[in-house]
Parts: sequence; C-alpha cells; structure tokens
Amino acid sequence: MRVTNSPASRKRRIRTIKAAKGFRMRRSKLYRYAADALDHGRQYAYRDRKTKKRNFRALWQVRINAAARAAGTTYSRFMEGLKAAKVALDRKVLADLAATDGAAFTELVRVATEALKTKAAKT
Repeated sequence: MRVTNSPASRKRRIRTIKAAKGFRMRRSKLYRYAADALDHGRQYAYRDRKTKKRNFRALWQVRINAAARAAGTTYSRFMEGLKAAKVALDRKVLADLAATDGAAFTELVRVATEALKTKAAKT
C-alpha cells in the first residue's frame, strides 16, 4: 500500500499558504505559486538585510560629512581626529548628534581638531 504521510504534507502546505498571506492572486491561494513566491521573497529579504546595513552606513556618512563641513572640517579629518582622541562613538550616534544636537557635535569637532593638532605635534 502507498503511504503518503498526508497529515504532515497538508500541514506543510497550509503553513506555506499562510506564510504567503498578503500576496496577490494565485500566489496567496495555490501552493505551487505560493512556494515559488516565498522562495523569491526570502532570497530578497536575505540579500536586502545586508544592503540595508550598507545603505544606512552611507547615509550616516553623508550626514556626518555635512555637519562636519558646516563646522569647518571634512569627514575624513573629523573621523581621524575622533580616533586620535579615542572617542568611541559609532557613525549611527554621530549622525544622530549631527542632526539633532548641533552643540554636542560642535564640541566633538573641537575635540577632534585638538587631537589632530596633538597628533601632528608628536610627529
């Protein structure tokens, strides 16, 4: 007699259909199309989780650079100065400070420029 493991197969198919909720037309109703759509969607989600990190880092760099140039320095000199001053703030926090708290960012620029002067004096 042929054994089909029907309860497990049905459960797997129903789980796929439920995961495809919100898809349009046959992609949300029929197992074959829902499975394909989910495979593609999960590939895009995996790829774009990486892309999101890249995009946000670029956005933060642009914001920091704009604020640094307004304060009279460049992004690369500012970051070099922060590293020399041993200021351990990441780009996300720096971009937030640049956008919301100009006084704090100006103070960081001052600290960075002082550290650069000290570094240049040692060399």
